[in-house]
Parts: sequence; C-alpha cells; structure tokens
Amino acid sequence: MSAPVTAGSGARLLRAAWVCPIDRPPLRDGWVHVVDGRVAAVGAGPEAPPAADVDDLGAAVVLPGLVNAHTHLELSWLRGRVPPATDFLAWVGQLMALRTSFEQADDPAVMTPVIDAVAEMRASGTVAVGDIANALVSPAVLTAAGMPAVVFHELMGFGVTDGAPVVARAVARHAPLASAGVRVVPAPHAPFSVSAALFTAIRDVVRAAPRPLTSVHVGESPAEVELLRTGGGPWRERLQALGVWRDDWQPPGRGPADYLCELGVIGPGTLVVHGVQLTDAELARLAAVGATLVTCPRSNVWVGVGAPPLGRFLASGVRLAIGTDSLASAPDLNLFAELRAMRQLVPDVPARRLLAAATLGGAEALGLDSELGTITAGKRATLLAVAVGTGIADPEEALLGGIAPGAVRVLEMAGYHGGRP
Repeated sequence: MSAPVTAGSGARLLRAAWVCPIDRPPLRDGWVHVVDGRVAAVGAGPEAPPAADVDDLGAAVVLPGLVNAHTHLELSWLRGRVPPATDFLAWVGQLMALRTSFEQADDPAVMTPVIDAVAEMRASGTVAVGDIANALVSPAVLTAAGMPAVVFHELMGFGVTDGAPVVARAVARHAPLASAGVRVVPAPHAPFSVSAALFTAIRDVVRAAPRPLTSVHVGESPAEVELLRTGGGPWRERLQALGVWRDDWQPPGRGPADYLCELGVIGPGTLVVHGVQLTDAELARLAAVGATLVTCPRSNVWVGVGAPPLGRFLASGVRLAIGTDSLASAPDLNLFAELRAMRQLVPDVPARRLLAAATLGGAEALGLDSELGTITAGKRATLLAVAVGTGIADPEEALLGGIAPGAVRVLEMAGYHGGRP
C-alpha cells in the first residue's frame, strides 16, 4: 500500500477499490475528498474534486473508524490469567481472587498493559472507546494517546442505603481527570451489585448532565435474573459470602431491564451491556426508551453465559453497538474479530447492519456521532483502509470475515495521530 496518510491541512483525495460510507451502499472505485482534516465529499468514478495530494489506496476498502463501546482497560494486566469457564459465577470468582491478590493502579504491571491495550485497539481499527474504570487509570492514558473516549466510573454497593454521598465522592474524584477528548461519567455496575438507593443517586447525577450518558451491565447471567425475580440463587449466596447481603432487601420480582427502566436508570443515554438473558418484551422496552444495547459475543461465551441472541436483538429494533469487553475475557481487542463472531451467529443479516453497530452505533452511544461513525461531509476524516485483495464483489461482507491488524491502516487526518500507533 502507499505511504501513511498523516495529519495536515489543505485538500487531499483518497481513492480505493471500495468506499463503504455505512449510511449508504458501498461505492466501487470510490473516493473521499478531505479538506483540513474533514470529509468534504464522497463519490465514485474518475470525476472527483481537485486536490493537491492524491492517495491511491488500491485494493482496499475505506470505511469509518470502529468504535469499541465496552471494554475494561484496567483489566488488561489479567490477559491470559482468567481461563474460560462454563459458569459465570465461577469465572467471576477467579477474576475477583486475582484482583484482590494484586492490583495497584500506579504499578507498571498494571499501567503498561493499559497503554499497550490502547495501542492494540488503534492498530486493529478502533478510533474511539467506551471504557469501564474503577481505579481510574485509563483517562490519562487515553488522553495521552489521543483516543476519544467516554470513561464510565463504575460504582458498586449492594448495601448502600444513601447513594448521594457515594456519587458525590466519585464525581469529585473523577471530574479532574476529564479532558477535551475524554469524558468521565458515573456508572452503576449491575443489578446484583448496586442498591436501588445507589442506582437512583447515579441516575439523578446523570440526568443533570447536558448530555446524559451512563453504562450498566444488564442481564448477563441467569443467576442475575433469578436474584431479581425470586431473591434467591447463586448471587444471593455469593453476596452473603462476601458479607454485603441485606436482609431487608426485597427482590423487584421482574427482569433486570424492566427493573432498571422502572427505576428510571435506563434511558436514551444508557449503554445496556450484554443483555444475553433479556426477554423480547424487555428488548422492546429498551428500544422504546432509546437505550443502546452493547453486545460482546466472544466475552459472553468466555465467561460461560452463552452466545448472545443477536437475531432477537436485531429483530427488537433496539440500538446496537459492539464491545470487546476486557482482555480478562477476550483474546484481543480487535472489533473485526467480534464482527466475525457476530456473522457466524446471524449469517443472514445484511452485512451493513453489523458494520453499522461497530461504527455508527458505537459513535451514537458515546455521543460522538457528529464526528465519527459514517463517511459523511462535515465529519472528521478518521477512516480505515482495509486491504482485501482484488476481485471483491461485496466489500461489506468481506469485512466480516475476520480482519487481522496487519491488514488495517488508520487514516487519521483530523487531529491526534496519523497512520499506525
């Protein structure tokens, strides 16, 4: 391929065998006209706007950069240390034992894997991320790397009876860590680890923001559903063993999405992560309130909760985005590998629908869709060129076949980094 495209002003023309704008069909022999780092026009054929620099990318597909809507960068040091399990609570137990035995946020053994993970994401085409943080080590790393992000400061407390001071302390802690490209917001962990009082306190702070945004793990395991419906099961036993069970706690008697919708926790700015166990009625409710469901297929299998029901997700009409989850529950942070797993689960879904979840869906979920997610005039020219070889008849389908980082070139012309990291 040609030399790396780097940041710069003026007009530049990118040409490729295919351009996939995502919000419309692919363009054969396509081009993208870029002026001062932003898309000025998109088209196909020999006629194109004049440009001082022309970059012919050859047998490649140009598409928007990918958005990883859910990961846990702080867990990157656990790569290869938490093996796959057939039972979710068994997997969680392994994870908790390792985190309890050692995790110091400022230790190079933790920090270096976070830095490496961000570089790995970029190398495989991710240009923005939604990250879950407890120790809050990722905001500085993401800012330094120039990776646009929303960092969800995850809060837990099944026994909390007054959530307001807990959230106030969290906001005071994370507010100084935000930057122009990295937003930090409070987020509840999950229905089995957060009390109603803490949920509602987080909800109130999130709603007060100019653009409400939060994230919550919902419906990941059958044990979670059992706890909320009956008050019993493996999660109750685990909470009792941890010494955080409340004898006065009453189960809501409904599924996790219904429970959180009725609390007002889930709304248009909520990323509902996993959803493997949600009913069709709950999925319809998520669609109705405008939430985004973030699916992490490879992680779901790794942790023992099974493959997500992608067909039902798509049929429900809920907004869909994609995450890799952490390196504790996935072999890598390559969203193209996630797309390949999704294609295997839903072989008949139009390819563009899945690609949209990895681009526009994630950008919308993180509030970045005015800049990223499609190749559209006015948006940032943060694009990918993926080498696919000659003779490709369906470039969108080709992108679902499993793309290795070596085939991906990041075309960043709007600000922070050019080429590969």
